[in-house]
Amino acid sequence: MLQFIALALTFNNLNFQKSKFVNSANAVTGGFYNQRANIAGYFNLKSVNKALLEENRLLRTQLLQNKFHNLYVDSLVVDSSRYLQKYTYTSAKIINNNYSNRFNFLTLNKGENHGLEKDMAVVNGKGIIGITDNTSANYTRVQSILNTNSKLNARLKNSKYFGSLSWNGKDYNVVQLIDIPRQAPIKIGDTIETGGKSAIFPGGILIGKVIKTNLSKTVNNSIDIKLFNDMSNLNYVYVVKNLHKIEIETLETPKDE
Repeated sequence: MLQFIALALTFNNLNFQKSKFVNSANAVTGGFYNQRANIAGYFNLKSVNKALLEENRLLRTQLLQNKFHNLYVDSLVVDSSRYLQKYTYTSAKIINNNYSNRFNFLTLNKGENHGLEKDMAVVNGKGIIGITDNTSANYTRVQSILNTNSKLNARLKNSKYFGSLSWNGKDYNVVQLIDIPRQAPIKIGDTIETGGKSAIFPGGILIGKVIKTNLSKTVNNSIDIKLFNDMSNLNYVYVVKNLHKIEIETLETPKDE
């Protein structure tokens, strides 16, 4: 007790010793609070990721709205083809992912109750994932780009030459771009993106980079594309809906005479 009283008097009357004691105490409690915050932050990553995903969805939608409503009023030029391409994004989580078969599918944790339907694009921040294939009330099946039945319109980013994106069923990191014109300038490292020639995928969504060219004098030139996405490690995605898809498809469908 006497030792305690002596220490208390020492710290209360000598500024140097008091400051050292306070600083040491603050260091201990500060470290504790910091560790506790780190632990709490770790267990809150799920909710934080969901919040960021939702924020990104809103930002993407707003960006597209601003982009497609910019009608160049000063020059009185209206790009009607771009103006019709209006998209909305719905965030979802992949709860099942196949990538080692020839006919691969994924399952999302959202469905018709969330506005999802067949033939909608599925993407994430790195690029394309696939196209919705079947829906129920709360779940959606997606036909992966790693499906030998998948055929998507794609183009060279720099030159805008188009081709058809497919998969030969071998390497889940590599897909093929075929039917590229022979005169197209292609080099290793070129970026491939969606072509925007369908009512499903917006144009300009990343796919991958050219790693090998198999050019010949035949029509079916083949280019190997290394995907930006690691298809074996997917989590959250965006499902893209074209609000004018039905109108476009109705217009392009020939009417019976």
